[in-house]
Amino acid sequence: MSVDLSRRAILVGAGPVGLVTALALARESIHVTLVGETSEGASGRTLALFDDSIRFLEELGVWQGISNQAAPLRRLRIIDDTNNLFRWRPLMFDAAEIGLDAFGWNIESGALNVALRRIAESSPAIHVIDGSAAAPYFEEDRAGCNIAGERLEAALIVAADGQRSKLRESAGISARLERLPQWALTGIFEHQLPHEDISTEFHTREGPCTLVPLASPDQSHGRPQVSSLVWMVRSARARALRRLDDEAFSLAVERCTHSILGKMQLTGPRGAVPLSIAHVASISATRLALVGEAAHAFPPIGAQGLNLGLRDAATLAALAGEALRKGEDIGAADVLEAYEDARASDVATRSAAVNLMNRSLLSHFPPSDVARGLGMAALDLIGPLRRFVMREGVAPGFGR
Repeated sequence: MSVDLSRRAILVGAGPVGLVTALALARESIHVTLVGETSEGASGRTLALFDDSIRFLEELGVWQGISNQAAPLRRLRIIDDTNNLFRWRPLMFDAAEIGLDAFGWNIESGALNVALRRIAESSPAIHVIDGSAAAPYFEEDRAGCNIAGERLEAALIVAADGQRSKLRESAGISARLERLPQWALTGIFEHQLPHEDISTEFHTREGPCTLVPLASPDQSHGRPQVSSLVWMVRSARARALRRLDDEAFSLAVERCTHSILGKMQLTGPRGAVPLSIAHVASISATRLALVGEAAHAFPPIGAQGLNLGLRDAATLAALAGEALRKGEDIGAADVLEAYEDARASDVATRSAAVNLMNRSLLSHFPPSDVARGLGMAALDLIGPLRRFVMREGVAPGFGR
């Protein structure tokens, strides 16, 4: 049975944000052709999902089947390890202070992707194609591209194809990737001491080094607990650390984190990713919406990136679904303008905050150290400010 063009969307990109966007659009009775290659290799990556993202995944019927593979993040600890004269004592943020059981949950990237892919492939409203999209075009009344040798058309194309989005480029959206002098090293470690559901972020002169609780396959008494690592380091040091064997790399992580979790032992794959910031002029164009890293990319600080992308997915699906219920065009200019307007503030504030924090750590300029120290002191001593920042960190406007 053919589907009316006005009810069809093409989504390019099969990472977590692309898969969630496809599921969200399908829930709105939009028929989705999802194009992307399964490329989740061994990277040691995990994903910290905030409370609003968990609720969104529950609504899509995803979280219920994988929650037992995730670990709660009930407290967040920040330690200034820059050795500057104005550093403040460690900060501890507790989810209970803002009425939450946990700020979010941490899960292996591969486990989440497998679950999302399985549900997408079982949805009658989603047609999954392994491959890529070629020769895209965007016209006033329709858009399309070549997929697996076939020309497909839709009312809307969604780009979830990453920082170097080819769809974004084809649509003429101006974008610039700013290469940072840092890499992110990732891995999964067993450790001697309990993490107590605390995510710990050491702020160093090369960027944050973060240990995030992860569900252990064996929680029996006496067994080591497990955490994942996101360690931002200068490019030259990243190359040196990548050459270390697993034992030496584990020791380097243990030293960087001051043995806060005791002896560390790498227990899974390692990954290393060069970091960039994406400066994107617009997150929409004629018949095209950008989500995830096609729309915004910045360093992995505070677990903001993926959660921001999932809010892209939720907003776009809600607006397209509303248009469909009104009998209107899901890819019309007013729908995409509303999407751009709805996401502008969230994207701008998260990007600015993360980039400012990263630059302040890399800088040896004393006023930057003073400002960071005063900011940490204010968060420590002023309860209403601390709770406001915690709420905004979880989601914009949460708890208001």
